Amino acid sequence: MDLRDTAEEAAFRRELRSWIEENLSEELQGHRGGAARFEGPEMRAWSRALHDAGYAGLTWPTEYGGTGASYTHQAIFLEEMARAEAPPHVGVIGLGMAGPTIMAHGSEEQKTRYLEPILSAEEIWCQGFSEPGAGSDLAGVRTSARQENGHFVVDGQKVWSSFAHLASFCILLTRSDPESTRHAGLTYLIVDMHAPGVEVRPLTQITGEAEFNEIFFDKVRVPAENLLGDIGGGWQVAMTTLLHERGTLGFALQAALEVQVRKVAALARDRGADPLQRDRIASEWIEMQALRFTNYRALSKLVKTGMPGPEGSISKLVWSEANQRVTKLALELLGPDAALGEENAPYGGYWQHQQLRSRGNTIEAGTSEVLRNIVAERVLGLPKSR
Repeated sequence: MDLRDTAEEAAFRRELRSWIEENLSEELQGHRGGAARFEGPEMRAWSRALHDAGYAGLTWPTEYGGTGASYTHQAIFLEEMARAEAPPHVGVIGLGMAGPTIMAHGSEEQKTRYLEPILSAEEIWCQGFSEPGAGSDLAGVRTSARQENGHFVVDGQKVWSSFAHLASFCILLTRSDPESTRHAGLTYLIVDMHAPGVEVRPLTQITGEAEFNEIFFDKVRVPAENLLGDIGGGWQVAMTTLLHERGTLGFALQAALEVQVRKVAALARDRGADPLQRDRIASEWIEMQALRFTNYRALSKLVKTGMPGPEGSISKLVWSEANQRVTKLALELLGPDAALGEENAPYGGYWQHQQLRSRGNTIEAGTSEVLRNIVAERVLGLPKSR
């Protein structure tokens, strides 16, 4: 397999690098913070600029407002954005999860209504999957949706919903058959986040930010036309969402990890590192390169089949644990300065913040335990756990 860019891909990469250099301000570059990084008007302006330049929805069909580009272009886009430390489009969940799911399972009316505002960042989406009593066990969903006079009436609670306090709509997995268990009896809905009975409560993290939220649903009426897929067929729709969530994301994660490894190497040169610490940096560099080739394998399957495979779970698993190790190593290199608060710490408190935020990496978008099960069953072919 030739891993080099084709002439067309190389031209796209050059154009993208030039566009980022011309449009990415110093204020936005490397801008950290949880959901707060999406709240300012400058983030909406950046997202609209991505849309106007044709970089939002790169692989979406042109009839839905996308560019119709190849998955390799999407991978290049994610790589270059991560390497430039550019913020993502404000509608990351809409672009990577809600939009592809609507295209795969939605009616023509739903596609017409929802897709274009996702691309232009006019409407933000959140995801209502995880629940307090189920965690990463998606088949344990208990939020109910009963049919009543042409509506679904939704009651229940979701948790760890990124950007719910900013969202216009939620892709919501519910249990429509109260007698069902596990994967059966689930129904997938589009819910207006401003509908009566919807309450959002931000969750403050150890970084001090509120990136995630709880969502409470109290007799929320959802029109029947907001059903995605079939009643009782929500599990299949949800699998489409999750596969797209991790589709080409591995390229962004690998590029982000490369940035972190380079930064920790520079920190080691600046602060001084012992031989064992230098060996650990070299080990992280090697693992990062292995992750790159895993992503190429996943991309090959995506190009051939048009559907992301379970290899994306490998990328997310490896990145999340590697990022925790790299940020922990950075604090070791800082020595006593690691104990300083962000406002007094060297390098602007960058590494303190990164280490605290990294603790959520092995939980969000699938815990490491769940991802290991996916890899065991769907990649290695081992027997299912149940």
